[in-house]
Amino acid sequence: MVSPDRFGLISEIDVDEPDSWRERIFLTFDLDWAADAVIDDTIDLVEAAGAAATWFVTHDTPVLERLRANSRFELGIHPNFNFLLLGDGRNGADAGEVIDRLLAIVPEAKAVRSHSMTQSSLILDLFVQRGLTHDCNHFIPDEAGMTLRPWRYWGGLAKVPYFWEDDVYCLSERRTPIAEAAALDGLRVFDFHPIHVFLNTEDMGRYDDARPHLADAAALLERRASDCPGARQLLSELLELA
Repeated sequence: MVSPDRFGLISEIDVDEPDSWRERIFLTFDLDWAADAVIDDTIDLVEAAGAAATWFVTHDTPVLERLRANSRFELGIHPNFNFLLLGDGRNGADAGEVIDRLLAIVPEAKAVRSHSMTQSSLILDLFVQRGLTHDCNHFIPDEAGMTLRPWRYWGGLAKVPYFWEDDVYCLSERRTPIAEAAALDGLRVFDFHPIHVFLNTEDMGRYDDARPHLADAAALLERRASDCPGARQLLSELLELA
């Protein structure tokens, strides 16, 4: 089991208290409309390790009750503004409605990461108005050579950058070993996706091949990569660090 203090929740990050984040690892997961069996599979891994995690929700599902039942988990929201940017109102007539539809599902949310990291000063103000306290919409990869830390947006929102994402790892020529990434100085926020964990995605071609089967866990399992450093193996290695 991991040390109860080694892994933290995004909402526990206090911009004014470096001890709230400096020696901790923050696991985050973007649900991205994954099937329940796929999400459950990732939950099994994290719960077996006893780690804390922040789950960014995209849709209503009974799995949310399982997540809520774990005191080491928190639910955030993962709003998708992409349709709105394309002039398509199917996910909300305006940015506020996009956010409100998800808050109706996860009213307790304090943390937010937009799908595609979409943000603007208008959207950030909407987050603040709705009581969200932590925004995770800045991705700064470790190859940037920057020591990350949280900061406060002028509206009061805590800005929490993250430096590692499973699909970016698959696309990158530089693949920092997960233990090395976890040992870097500064704020360490990791972002995984249950579908990539389920597939053990090591190359985005694997995910593209699986797209027609996203609702079929058995078919997805047949397409899982084995014996390679994909998302599942990397998550397992990260969970073993403590």
